Amino acid sequence: QVQLVESGGGLVQTGGSLRLSCAASGSIFSVTAMGWYHQAPGKERELVATITSTGDTNYAASVKGRFTISRDNAKNTLYLQMNSLKPEDTAVYYCTARVTGSRQYWGQGTQVTVSS
Repeated sequence: QVQLVESGGGLVQTGGSLRLSCAASGSIFSVTAMGWYHQAPGKERELVATITSTGDTNYAASVKGRFTISRDNAKNTLYLQMNSLKPEDTAVYYCTARVTGSRQYWGQGTQVTVSS
């Protein structure tokens, strides 16, 4: 079992920045990759960024150059630094972790709202 708790969401103006955090606990020794998804109203949940156990990162085209995914292994925490935010980034952001055997865990989500 892996527990994930997101924080750092909120309301920000266009062009502003937010830093999301995802604190992991439980059987984190089995985590092979972590990532962020978001889901806007009326739309499907979609991938934002991922980071593997070896440190390789991947980003959705819509956020490349603006968002950075990182992790602090000592704190068991995943981060998403979001810069140059746009109204189109408004969504609920979910932290996810994949464990050995490809089982996936999800956090509760944190709301990000970007006002124009």
